[in-house]
Amino acid sequence: MSEDPREKAERYRFEKWQREQGLVPSGDDPGHPEPSGSSEAGRAYSAADRAAVVEVSIQQAIRRGEFDDLPGAGKPIPGLGQSHDPDWWIRRKIESEKLTGLGPPALMLRVEDRELEARLDELHHEHGVREAVEDFNRRVIEARRQLLGGPPVVTPTRDVDAEVRAWRERRAARVASDETDAAPPRRRTWWRRRGA
Repeated sequence: MSEDPREKAERYRFEKWQREQGLVPSGDDPGHPEPSGSSEAGRAYSAADRAAVVEVSIQQAIRRGEFDDLPGAGKPIPGLGQSHDPDWWIRRKIESEKLTGLGPPALMLRVEDRELEARLDELHHEHGVREAVEDFNRRVIEARRQLLGGPPVVTPTRDVDAEVRAWRERRAARVASDETDAAPPRRRTWWRRRGA
């Protein structure tokens, strides 16, 4: 079976480095410093040889300062004392990219249930509020029917009429507070000030 060209190139670099460091005497053929009668097994390197090469390379890189400005230098390793989570890389990607809408339906519906009132308050028409609540209820029922695994769906459905009433009340309160904040203080006219 033929040797992998990448391994062959790396072996050549390693042998060249060994000759330059004076670890092995130089042979007649620069590509093969071993005696010509040696076999493939004779050219294999021990784990100690590879570890020595790696250690020397690391020490040289440290002296050159290649590890000085690495990101996270001097900071604690995040999540070091926590239990092992097999999906840690997914969670970290979601946090770093600030992705939304990803996860099991049960968890996503819980989050949406918490934020539903704020989302409804952004709507301007009662028809849109009704549609949004009906869509939410439809997705909750659909998630309960599917058996995909993961946590159970415990999010309750919302009463459409009750949500519309609550939306109207919040909207009326918001409009009233905006009017009181926006009303300028009454100023007395100059003829009333003179007479007083």
